[in-house]
Amino acid sequence: MLIVKSHIFNKYPEIKFGFSTKVGAGRKAPYFFNVSQSVGDNKEIVDENRSNFFNSLGLDAENIAFQKQVHGDTITYVTNGGICGDSDAMITDKKNLGLAISTADCAAIFIYDKKNKVAAGVHSGWRGTEKKIVLKTLKKLNEMFESSPDDLLAYIGPSITQGNYEVGKEVGELFDKKYRTLFNDKYLLDISQVNRDILLNFGLKKSNIQVSALCTYDQKNLLHSFRRDGKHAGRALGVIAMKDFN
Repeated sequence: MLIVKSHIFNKYPEIKFGFSTKVGAGRKAPYFFNVSQSVGDNKEIVDENRSNFFNSLGLDAENIAFQKQVHGDTITYVTNGGICGDSDAMITDKKNLGLAISTADCAAIFIYDKKNKVAAGVHSGWRGTEKKIVLKTLKKLNEMFESSPDDLLAYIGPSITQGNYEVGKEVGELFDKKYRTLFNDKYLLDISQVNRDILLNFGLKKSNIQVSALCTYDQKNLLHSFRRDGKHAGRALGVIAMKDFN
């Protein structure tokens, strides 16, 4: 099984983090190593894939929180595993509880407050990015836990890069010109850069932000992409958890 890691989080032994890929358990087309129950894959296979993925990170599948992602800006504080409802961001201060974000092109952003021991996972496609869900999550962390930007670490996982993310003018023009390039009467949009700038403008240090260089669209043999594979696309999960060493 191939799992994408983050050097930002690797510095903190209490953090368990991983981002799944298409490669694992010998799974074949069309879904490969898929961890979503909503794409038509066999449920038992998906459950097995999830267990294998979580176990490889030292996590218990029963203690993973999921959300029904709706491309909105709702943020949920979670205290236990299972489905937590309709939202696109989760926050927890509970140990041994994983926050799982499902993607196949959208940006998945993971945040850790190293002082207050709080974690967050955010799903941000163009709709969530336009609604500034990452900024709202940062504000919620400050409101609930007095999280300071100086103590926050952030990782933006593999997502579709600007050169492959074509959107209509009605979408592109929702964003500042610095994030879009005109192409064949449409725009190429840089979602990761928008979210990185939101993190920086909130006060996070550049050295505490990592943006994955992996493009979901380009990495055909490694990553799932809905834009590339359509209805045959599987889904990845990124998961962050704080382990209890006591």
